Amino acid sequence: MAEIKYKVKKEEEGLRLDQLLSKMNEVPSRSSAQRWVKDKHVQINKTIVESPSRKLKWGDILEVMIPPPKSLDLRPEKGNLEILYEDNDLIVFVKPAGLVVHPSAGHEAGTLVNILLEHCHDLSGIGGATRPGIVHRLDKDTSGVMVSAKNDKTHQHLAKQFKDHSVRRSYQALVWGILKNKKGSINAPLGRHPVNRKQIAVVPNGRRAVTHWEVEHCYSNTSLLTCRLETGRTHQIRVHLSSQGFPIVGDPLYGKSSHHLLKFMNEPAKSALKNFKRQALHACDLGFFHPGREEEMDFSHPAPKDYKNLLEMMELEDSVKNGHGSPKDLER
Repeated sequence: MAEIKYKVKKEEEGLRLDQLLSKMNEVPSRSSAQRWVKDKHVQINKTIVESPSRKLKWGDILEVMIPPPKSLDLRPEKGNLEILYEDNDLIVFVKPAGLVVHPSAGHEAGTLVNILLEHCHDLSGIGGATRPGIVHRLDKDTSGVMVSAKNDKTHQHLAKQFKDHSVRRSYQALVWGILKNKKGSINAPLGRHPVNRKQIAVVPNGRRAVTHWEVEHCYSNTSLLTCRLETGRTHQIRVHLSSQGFPIVGDPLYGKSSHHLLKFMNEPAKSALKNFKRQALHACDLGFFHPGREEEMDFSHPAPKDYKNLLEMMELEDSVKNGHGSPKDLER
């Protein structure tokens, strides 16, 4: 096993163990750090530590045994995967809505990872037995461009780019309401909801989260935004927009409160919105530095058919209303 030795600096005193470990280049993610601690791969001052939340002291000596990549016990499965780019180091593809990225409780098969294994056969094992090649995720019902690593060196390099927030990521989001400003930023820390642990919320002591947004088009009661991630927290765009009073259309967790706006719309538009059973969120652009080719690469892909059909209905709603837009009391 490879080993990391590190002495805690004065300015790092008080940090959680997993928080400091996740800042190290050799550690792919905070979840990896937590897993390594629980698997007894980490010592502080020559004593094995099993709590990722352990608070560190100035001068503590950390010793981390980097576990070898786990063997993959997953079964490859056939599935349709639109590939945008592929070489010996990585693969860039479009994840369809409705597909879980990696196996977990309740989703042991039929995931993106299973399909990737059928196509690639050579994904990086750093992510663990259930997450080979996975350096970032999209929610199950979010569609869009993703990248996966085929070897450990590429995995570590891409993971560092995501950790350093140097990856360029843009999303297309259809939200309820009309925004007064044409563009802006949301800087609000995110963490687990204090009551509903399945949800993320803006919380005072959460992790730093920044989303930049710009209005692409305003319909009668909805707006189409382009959102650019500066950070990449779980449900970040969904929670940030909802916290500002503009939840994403179709969002089952954070968008239910705006269904009352349907009463202002004609029947075709109302029906289209009611029948859109997922969040209207699409990862349209992804850019990163390719470590093997030593160059920046950018990839784009338009929204899928169901999303395009929804936007067409919003445009039709606008034409029927002859451009009158939303009532003033709906403006924020």
